[in-house]
Order: sequence, then C-alpha cells, then structure tokens
Amino acid sequence: MGNKKLQRFEAIRSFPNVLQYPEGMQGRWKDFFGNENPITLELACGKGEYTVGLSAIHPENNFIGVDLKGNRIYSGALECLKNNISNAAFLRTQIDKIDHYFLPNEVNEIWITFPDPHLRTSRAKKRLTHPRFLRLYQSILRPAGSIHLKTDSPELFYFTKFMAELFDLNILDYSENVHARPDNPLELKITTHYEKLDIAESKQVYYLHFSLPENLIPLPDPKLQELLKQIENAELH
Repeated sequence: MGNKKLQRFEAIRSFPNVLQYPEGMQGRWKDFFGNENPITLELACGKGEYTVGLSAIHPENNFIGVDLKGNRIYSGALECLKNNISNAAFLRTQIDKIDHYFLPNEVNEIWITFPDPHLRTSRAKKRLTHPRFLRLYQSILRPAGSIHLKTDSPELFYFTKFMAELFDLNILDYSENVHARPDNPLELKITTHYEKLDIAESKQVYYLHFSLPENLIPLPDPKLQELLKQIENAELH
C-alpha cells in the first residue's frame, strides 16, 4: 500500500464525520446528527461527490456516503470538515452489511453512483442492483423509498431496468443520456470523479430512478436465472 494511502487511512481515524465498522448505530443516527431529518445514502460513494453535493442542495436532510475504501472516503470527508458541512458523514463498511447499521424505515432514499458494473455474468450477483441487494435496501428503506442509479455502463443500466420491470418496481424516471436532457434538477448536475473518467467509454450517462414495493422481492427468481444463463451461453459462444 502506498504511503499516501496509509496517511489517508490514518487521518480518517480521527475524522469525526467518518465511522469505520461502527457497532450499535441502528436507530442512533438521529443522535449522531443531532436531529431527526431524513437520511439519504450514497452507496459505493468513492470520493463522496454526491454525498457532499446533495448535502449542499438539501441542508434539511442528512447524507451518508458508504464505501469500503477508506482512502477514497478521505476526500469527501475532508471537504466536509473544511467547509463545516454538518449534515454529511461517511460510513466505511461493506455494502452487503448495510442492514447492520440501519433500522427498518430509517433510510429515506438511496443513490448508487457509478458503481463497478461487474460485467461478467458470473459476477452478476455483485451488481448493486441485483435482487439480493434490492432486498437489503428494502430492509432499511421507508415504504416506497426510492433508488437513483447513475452509471456510464449501458450493461448495468439495462440490467437494472430489466430488474425493475421483472419485479414490477415503479420506474419514476429514466434516461439513456441524462446530460443531454434540458432542465435537469440540480441533483443530476453533480458529477463524480468516475463520471468524468468515463471508464466505460460510453460517452453518455444513464440514469434510472425507481421505488421498491412493500412486498419482499423474490430471490432467486427463475426468470432472472434463465436470463443470466442465456447471456452466459451467448458469451461462451
């Protein structure tokens, strides 16, 4: 590990707005923030551009960026400290453990911004919009809580859109080239480090906003399993 990474890992240990694998936080975020304002999560937050940006747009809400990479979290956390942003914080943990940190109905909204699309079919279950993750989100989101996905990966976008249609989720908004739309809200004008890199080289940003049903999403679903098998067979040939 490089010296810069080590310095950042050491620094965030003293940051009051960074919690690393904390215990006993379920139901206690109102104590941490000092209010009972709605909570929005940014999952796989990276450097936390959305956590920081949304906190400025919506000072009436609380925002928590979640990521495993402490050296990435450092950037957003430091910016918040320098600018006295008190309604944003960062949680270092695995996303598949997110239900360990929040009670049912404790989260108002989720943003997933430019996550690893895990393009290989064999890694589909690692996609943050796979049904196993959607079930996790259901366990902490308020009823009809919504999820925003921004990605430069057409594969992840269409996979997620298929999930929404397969499980009869309520699609609230979507775009195959969101930056080409006029009059986007301020939330969609926030750009992340990875958005600027355009790793997928798609030269466009896809956006999907949907809400989850009250009934638990089935897992595994035969239709999904059959689709993944078809895709895998196509890749092998």
